[in-house]
Amino acid sequence: MRQTPLALALGVVFIASAHAETLPEFVGETIVVTPTRTAQTVDSTLASVSVVTRSDIERLQARSLADVLQGMVGVTLANTGGDGKGTSIFLRGANSDHVLVLIDGVKVGSATTGTAAFQDFPLHLIERIEVVRGPVSSLYGSEAIGGVIQIFTRKGGGALSPSASVSLGSNNTRGATVGLSGGGAQGWFNAGVAHTRTDGFNACKGLPGVACFTNEPDDDGYRNTAFTLRGGYRFAPGSELDLHVLRAQGDNEFDGNFQNQSESVQQVIGAGVAHRFNDVWRIKLSAGQGRDESDNFKDGVYSSTFNTRRNNASLQNDFNLGRNHLLTLGLDRQEDHVSSNTAYAVTRRETTGVFTEYQGQWDRHRVQLALRGDDNSQFGRHTTGNVAWGYPVMENLDLRLAYGTAFKAPTFNQLYYPNYGNVDLRPETSRNVEMGLGSRLPAGRWSATLFDNRIRDLIAGFPPANINRAEIRGFELAANSRFGEWDVAVNLTLQDPENASPGANQGKVLPRRAQESLRIDLDRRLGAWRLGGTLRGEGERFDNDSNTRRMAGYALLDLRAEYRLAPDWSLGARLENLFDVDYETAFGYNQPGRGAYLTVRYQPK
Repeated sequence: MRQTPLALALGVVFIASAHAETLPEFVGETIVVTPTRTAQTVDSTLASVSVVTRSDIERLQARSLADVLQGMVGVTLANTGGDGKGTSIFLRGANSDHVLVLIDGVKVGSATTGTAAFQDFPLHLIERIEVVRGPVSSLYGSEAIGGVIQIFTRKGGGALSPSASVSLGSNNTRGATVGLSGGGAQGWFNAGVAHTRTDGFNACKGLPGVACFTNEPDDDGYRNTAFTLRGGYRFAPGSELDLHVLRAQGDNEFDGNFQNQSESVQQVIGAGVAHRFNDVWRIKLSAGQGRDESDNFKDGVYSSTFNTRRNNASLQNDFNLGRNHLLTLGLDRQEDHVSSNTAYAVTRRETTGVFTEYQGQWDRHRVQLALRGDDNSQFGRHTTGNVAWGYPVMENLDLRLAYGTAFKAPTFNQLYYPNYGNVDLRPETSRNVEMGLGSRLPAGRWSATLFDNRIRDLIAGFPPANINRAEIRGFELAANSRFGEWDVAVNLTLQDPENASPGANQGKVLPRRAQESLRIDLDRRLGAWRLGGTLRGEGERFDNDSNTRRMAGYALLDLRAEYRLAPDWSLGARLENLFDVDYETAFGYNQPGRGAYLTVRYQPK
């Protein structure tokens, strides 16, 4: 792996705080479901996983999903000009369309681009986020080469409880939220509405021949109105019904030669019913639909429409074979549809997947085995698998080893977009091996992981082509702890996402992926006050396959303060990019300078 001065500097900073992990919410009995499709604690999972809770989001005073995800272990982000602009997530150095995204269990994202619109999802209406790093195709099918991100909307339950917030800040940014939750002991419901808008800033630098291919020196605003509604009822332990809806409408201004405005809709509707027949057998049936829609304009004149929908259905059976032995058998069905004024040669495809998983423990050995077969109407059958093993090599020190395979079918744009697509593309496949160590401390936990992911038939370039192979090696370290009144979190990623195909670009870094990143969060309570800060640093990255367009590394410091006005009222202040650093995550696109934001929140405790 290449070692740069920034990598060494980040390593030195990390060593100084190596025994500090983050957020007490990440430890203990925190439950995750994404790594195995069944409930288990963070400490017992054999996957590399991170969790963001609602209290984390409020503590950070985060304004968007990008605020939360940027700098997390294994995550690199590229944004094309601020709030509401295109935001790509690269997980463990894999392509941005190698991240499978779920909202309340429903697979979302555009069937044309293959990516999810992270910039449009309403953070204020989100309860928690689970990020699983590494291939999970053996459970979820196509797209999970880099990993899976699952977003859970707010659930409710308990006594009837209203909530609200109002915020304002730089670039004439303002927003408001209102919610109501309740349901009692066995039921739950939550209804929430969020609105945000900003005048923004000039998104694109207008460099000749690159980025947006135009020069439009104006402010590029954004507004978003979203609502969620979720409800359910638990009839008996293991038997319940859950219904959920999310809809977000965005209006985005940007710089572009052919389009400079977009009206978008992100919508997710889903339902699930689970029933436990006895102590051995539990069944779950779920179905949902994700919609990604956009109407695009140039200077107010209609230009294009791209509407896609993904219909999902799943049947999952969990069999308890005795203490510490669980067998899962499942069937998935997915249908992708494209509707556009652009002529696609094919506008529909279906995939049926069958999977099985075993989780077990003998003595101190823990094992996870998974196998899946997918039948894609365009690309035929693909088999993927995963095996993971864990063992406590010494007291309070766990070793885990994992091997997994994954695949991804080409998107409709890659195949059929006029004057761009390539109908001869093959699905991408990958093989990943990783080794991890982790330990739980009295007031926190830490984990370290080495991984080696080798991707064949990687799709890249213009027009897109299978470039044969890429090799991505990396090291990840996450730590969190509480020292008295201090909460400290450290996330470090060192990776080498390399084009390993013979030719002129062999050995080059895959585009828009930083090779080094560090994030440190520090928070403290002082009576009615809570004070904190976040330091994020990233190394250089390149914007093209030949690595001729370089973007320098950068370091940003954000500060935050919150004052408890009353038991249910708080006032928060956040200062972003304290030193007004000029930086890029996508070549030729501006990023926010120094900004200040205030939030008043009402949230019954």
